[in-house]
Amino acid sequence: MSTAPANAPAPAPAAPPGARGLIDPVTLMSIRNLEMRARVVVEGFWHGLHRSPYHGFSVEFSEYREYSPGDDTRYLDWRLYARSDRYYIKKFEDETNLRCHLLVDNSRSMTYGSVGYTKSQYANTLAATLAYFLHQQGDAVGLLTFDEAIRDYLPARHRPGHLRHIMLKLERPADGTSTSLAAPLARIVRTVTKRALLVLISDLLAPLDTLEKDLTTLAACGHEIVVFHVLDPAELTFNFGPAVTFKDVESGREIYVDPAAARAGYLEKLRAHNTAVEAACKKLGVGYRLLASDQPLELALFDFLRERMTRGKLVKRRLA
Repeated sequence: MSTAPANAPAPAPAAPPGARGLIDPVTLMSIRNLEMRARVVVEGFWHGLHRSPYHGFSVEFSEYREYSPGDDTRYLDWRLYARSDRYYIKKFEDETNLRCHLLVDNSRSMTYGSVGYTKSQYANTLAATLAYFLHQQGDAVGLLTFDEAIRDYLPARHRPGHLRHIMLKLERPADGTSTSLAAPLARIVRTVTKRALLVLISDLLAPLDTLEKDLTTLAACGHEIVVFHVLDPAELTFNFGPAVTFKDVESGREIYVDPAAARAGYLEKLRAHNTAVEAACKKLGVGYRLLASDQPLELALFDFLRERMTRGKLVKRRLA
């Protein structure tokens, strides 16, 4: 159940660790055009990466990958080695083309926000950022938005105008009621027959017993899955002041709560829920990242790339 306090002051968001020099999400959300928002994040990410200890990380996700024992040394790029002092191999065409499907939660619980924008706006901006980044890399990107049912579906493509169609769908405000993963995941299973990357972005305020079952169905199809679990800072801390009336934004039910008295019990249940979600993902080999919606999106993009790099190395070890 997602609740929103009536007439309660919003807690001040804490600055995420390592966020110095990154784009403040409040400033980012002031940009009205979603595609421009995504472009700002991606360009800021590359700029920061080239000035960080991770310089060269971007190369591994574009035209080259790092050399692994057993690779054919005939394909080593010695000029790149001279510049970077690291061994890279030019990727073949079938290695560079990725098919990614973004699954974005647009249920009514995503309309809550205590930081000047909603979870839905943050999630849609994250999806737009990933779409923009992957499109720039030459990869095919698809989109499926959902609440209790499927709202919009665009197949994974890389062609002129397709990115703009994705942005237009992501600009639609969340308006559903409950969160149900069953329908969108069943649609993906039916339509995506080749192995692909699936990125689920949701507050995951759904029953745990069905969540693991739905993720198991996807994992059984051989897809690589990454989950971004988006929650508002107020949902993570419950740092509200005096007693206040909360309203369930999905059911409309209202309940009077003293936050000081309820905080410990609420946080215990939230930790149990989030721990169970993370455990289910780990059990299935699904990448998992909990994101507070006040966290700079460059960090989410970095986590996305690091997750893909780690998975690539794991695959190589298994094949060796």
